Amino acid sequence: MHVMNSSSGVNQVTFQMSPAKVLLSILPCLLFIYINGVMLVTLLRKPHLLESSRYILFGHLLLTDTLQLLLAMLLYIFAITIVSMVNHLCMLVVQLAAIAVKTSPLNLAVMSLERYVAICLPLRHANIVTIRTTRIAIVVMWSMASLDSFVQLLLFVRLENSSFVMSQYCSRNNVWRLKIYTTIDTIFTILYFLIVGVIIFFTYIAIIFAVRSASTTVREASKARNTVMLHMFQLCLCLTSTLFNMIYTGGLLNLKPDMELNFHYALFVGLIIFPKFLSPLIYGLRDTTFTHVFCNYFTFGCNRNVQS
Repeated sequence: MHVMNSSSGVNQVTFQMSPAKVLLSILPCLLFIYINGVMLVTLLRKPHLLESSRYILFGHLLLTDTLQLLLAMLLYIFAITIVSMVNHLCMLVVQLAAIAVKTSPLNLAVMSLERYVAICLPLRHANIVTIRTTRIAIVVMWSMASLDSFVQLLLFVRLENSSFVMSQYCSRNNVWRLKIYTTIDTIFTILYFLIVGVIIFFTYIAIIFAVRSASTTVREASKARNTVMLHMFQLCLCLTSTLFNMIYTGGLLNLKPDMELNFHYALFVGLIIFPKFLSPLIYGLRDTTFTHVFCNYFTFGCNRNVQS
């Protein structure tokens, strides 16, 4: 990536990205989108699974991860091709991506709470975790994830509300140019991760104590504990990516132009694309309901082998 001065004096960023790096970025996205699609088809082909809150939340996680991958890949393509667009369109794509990013950790927290109720409150699980409460939880998740985007939109209408063709690629920093937007994003991001981190840590500790209790089977509690631990690992990956982006946005990293692209590339591949295979791994390879589906990911033979 190098910086060139235009005749108007505005710095324009152009990318020099090797075809190999582009393929290593796009192909895993397409692969994980296909895997998530097969998992969703499996859920839809087995209606009795959709009567379980656990699998409804899993399906919702697959949807949010797929949306995040699609939008991340779209923004990545915008960046390497320097697509010019009206700032309002870029704002829409960026905000949808931000909401999807925040929804996934919230979904992990709700899934951990569901496992906590199943293990620690088994007699009340059927009354607490119902289809209705699950739907309410999904609405609350999207509402919470959209709250900061709604505040930023109100501020944009009040402070700017102007339409222009962007001179650079579509990204959060290029569309939200005022410092107040970054401040709002930082405050809400810290709040989200504190809430999710406390919930996952609490459920993990509670399930550890349940493993030693005679009120539940050791095997079931241990499996739930491992699931919550993997949720915690996913959360750490999300938090690492967010912290790096916050440090970079705040100007604390003084990167040279030729290093900036490699920095974003490492974040994109290592902390955005890579974690998206964890959800199918957790609920696919560890769940007998989905194990046989993984044998057909590359053969497109899931319709023949997935039983209704």
